[in-house]
Amino acid sequence: MHPELFGPTGLANALSRDGFSFVQAEGIRPILEAAGLRDWEAFAETWNDLGVDTFMADGGRYRRRRFAAFASSSDGLARKAHQPHYQSRDYNPLNGGVARWFEPITDEVAEHPAMQAILTTCHRLFDGLTPEETRPPVWHVEVHQFRIETSPDHEGKPTPEGMHRDGVDWVMVMLVKRENIASGKTMMEDVAHRPIGSFTLTQPMDVALVDDDRVFHGVTALSRLHPEKLAYRDVLVVTFRRA
Repeated sequence: MHPELFGPTGLANALSRDGFSFVQAEGIRPILEAAGLRDWEAFAETWNDLGVDTFMADGGRYRRRRFAAFASSSDGLARKAHQPHYQSRDYNPLNGGVARWFEPITDEVAEHPAMQAILTTCHRLFDGLTPEETRPPVWHVEVHQFRIETSPDHEGKPTPEGMHRDGVDWVMVMLVKRENIASGKTMMEDVAHRPIGSFTLTQPMDVALVDDDRVFHGVTALSRLHPEKLAYRDVLVVTFRRA
């Protein structure tokens, strides 16, 4: 069963053992290409067409995003009707407790070979790591295109809610682009809030994988390397939850 995922050096090992895994681009790209990834540059360019997140309870306008939901099963992927993103305040004390409607991910992006390869690989990995007795026939999948911007007037906050869990089963965060930013370190804590790891996504396709039941995660605020230049961090976030 997919030795690149579940073999002796597969992606599943650290995720199963530690509750999280940091996979550099050179480790994940061949897996995604085998699943059909191509035309990455055009895919990454679509992050230039995101709407402002107007639901930030801290009043910030530093986050842009698009959102989509899918059903994922052994039969493949099917996009669901556009719907709001909802988290309880237990999981998101800053922005939770309200149905947040974001601009939809475009059909072109949803159907792009890069997106399809990423979601297919996530399904194979997360479904395979889930015990058979709790594995759903169909997963509820949410996909977020995020851009976090920083300017001379404000820091960009990738996780303004702080160290958190997402209220799902599995999480994948993939870096798409870093432009003129410092920091953005990803931090991991166990359920007792003891630090268990940290790393920085620096190259396009660097990936963080998270078992949301076992690990809290957060990302430090961004600052500009060169104050006069545009600065942002683009990521793709994919979550899998039992439907």
